[in-house]
Amino acid sequence: MTGSSRTSAPLRDPDPLLEGAGPATEPSPTTVLLGFARALRAAGLRVTGDRERTFLLAAAAVGLAEREQVYWAGRAALTSGPSDATTYDRVFTAWFGAAGPRPVVRDERPRPPVVQASLATGDDVDGGDGPDSLLGTAASDADVLRHRDVATLAPSEKAYLARLFGSLPFHPPTRPSRRRTHRRTGAVDGRATLREQLRRLGEPGQVRRSRRRVRPRPVVLLIDVSGSMEPYADSLLRLAHAITRRGREAGGRVETFTLGSRLTHVTRAMHERDGDRALITAGDLVPDWSGGTRLGQSLQVFLDRWGRRGTARGAVVVIFSDGWECQDPQLLGEQVRRLSSVAHQVIWANPHRGRPGYEPVQAGMAAALPHVHALVAGHSWAAFEELGEVIGDA
Repeated sequence: MTGSSRTSAPLRDPDPLLEGAGPATEPSPTTVLLGFARALRAAGLRVTGDRERTFLLAAAAVGLAEREQVYWAGRAALTSGPSDATTYDRVFTAWFGAAGPRPVVRDERPRPPVVQASLATGDDVDGGDGPDSLLGTAASDADVLRHRDVATLAPSEKAYLARLFGSLPFHPPTRPSRRRTHRRTGAVDGRATLREQLRRLGEPGQVRRSRRRVRPRPVVLLIDVSGSMEPYADSLLRLAHAITRRGREAGGRVETFTLGSRLTHVTRAMHERDGDRALITAGDLVPDWSGGTRLGQSLQVFLDRWGRRGTARGAVVVIFSDGWECQDPQLLGEQVRRLSSVAHQVIWANPHRGRPGYEPVQAGMAAALPHVHALVAGHSWAAFEELGEVIGDA
């Protein structure tokens, strides 16, 4: 795609949208630009949710009057390096055309309520008078959703947030292996150096060096699905599905269990490719959904049945729960102590941890806290991102 083709025509005809035309006749700039980002992802580029938001902000900053401006805004926000330029140019030309107005796009992806209202009325929700303000509103609204408690979200907002789990950044924790691999730097490998000297019949040669290999560390997710955790259970299972997929792509192992009045192994359901399908499969397996809370007894069953198999040994174990316990809290504390003795780290993600002024005063939480390596928040998308970093750094 040549420079003249990018500047030969405006990106859009401004009149229909500014005159209040609905989405059936003319899509909004947000719809077109997000659709373009999804087309790049389908073409093989690594376009994450953060890059989409950056693209919207960049397009709002440079304006939509010229194709050249939008081209370079997307080139800077949606590509990882020069190797992506060819694919980006091809998709840009196919999406926006070599010349003329932009194509009509039907993007059915759920959007935040602010954007949905603007599409339905044709008006700018923040009082602006052009498409730039709409793009800025969409990006800022998505950023607000990142920090909101998932228990307070409307169904449309939860549907929009569910789309973001596919772009969740997660790098599994690692541990050193017993095996070593040759490297230019590192400790001197005496055996390899001696073999090199023998091969050269005693002549001085290169000193061989090696480092210990690194392998993914197992991750175990224990999700409380009792009645008090029902508003968070859907998002937590989606989070488990995203972590499972990222872990498997990196060659690691992720095991997922649900806690309530009993323990349920749902790892196989998390292996489903589609997140919605994974939740449906897990729902069919869990018999105590939104029931009572027996965290201590469930952890005891996990340790007695699965701990002996080495599932938790050397693993990073994450417990998602608010800490409410129907039985003796001392039993919960004892089981968390047992768990911490075999696991590499035990991380407790409490949805109430992110609220101002929260103190772990619940009997179950107070009993388990001395044996937990980290107590983190687990109530919002931003908290889920931070949790992924804590797990990866364990």
